[in-house]
Amino acid sequence: MARRRRAPAARLGVDETSYQKRHQYVTVLSDVDERIVIDVAQERSRAALEGLLEALPEDHRDRIEAIAMNMSGPYADAIRAKIPRGDAVIAYDRFHVAKMLNERVNDVRKQENRALRAEGDQRLKGARFLFLQNPENLDDDRLARLDELKAMKLKVARAWAITEHARSLWSFTTRSGATRAWKKWIGWAQRCRLEPMVRAAATIRRHLRGIVTAAVQGVTGAVCESLNAKIQRVKAAACGFRSKERFRTPILFYCGGLDLYPAGVRLTHTKV
Repeated sequence: MARRRRAPAARLGVDETSYQKRHQYVTVLSDVDERIVIDVAQERSRAALEGLLEALPEDHRDRIEAIAMNMSGPYADAIRAKIPRGDAVIAYDRFHVAKMLNERVNDVRKQENRALRAEGDQRLKGARFLFLQNPENLDDDRLARLDELKAMKLKVARAWAITEHARSLWSFTTRSGATRAWKKWIGWAQRCRLEPMVRAAATIRRHLRGIVTAAVQGVTGAVCESLNAKIQRVKAAACGFRSKERFRTPILFYCGGLDLYPAGVRLTHTKV
């Protein structure tokens, strides 16, 4: 770690990954362009991320353009406290925004399904994943059933349409254009009279600046998710670790982009 010499990372990612069961996590700070882990903190908290950010050289912190993250309040507070222009670099990851919206769509489906079943109507039975999956990933039979349900003008179909429109808003490349489009979407969701979607609109409104930053910068948490999957494979292969410090070591070994040769050793290639 002491020998690591890299250019300042312009775009970072922060996420938690599970250490053990019972909601035990560590915080992972990554360079999303180099696709490597910068370091690992032993808790999932504001203080944990503040410690990771403080460890970065001051000139590195000055050059950060975006930090992809979920909509965690403590992580955002840590970035505001330790990074110049903190609010301007927070980028709320598209994956986590989509996950939140899908959860609200599912809330609408569950409410409507209960009401319909009370009347003996089974239209929404087994329809959960039809409204949660990307339509491009549905086979012909499921796509036909989704179209059939959409034509029935159900509440869940209306919520699904609002969420699907949100997917198109990540293509904006200017802050003014993205902001106008998201504000228009928020107005639509607030007027839909579907309580879960109204709550979703309120969440988007509170996090709008970071969502627009993520869209304009084109930064996502996909690299963080990929690194987390690799970390979990390492954990599974080791059958777990006794401490979080021991967990940190293999994370950096496999994902840290480190020069693992002893100091002074240099590779030489000899033609045969």
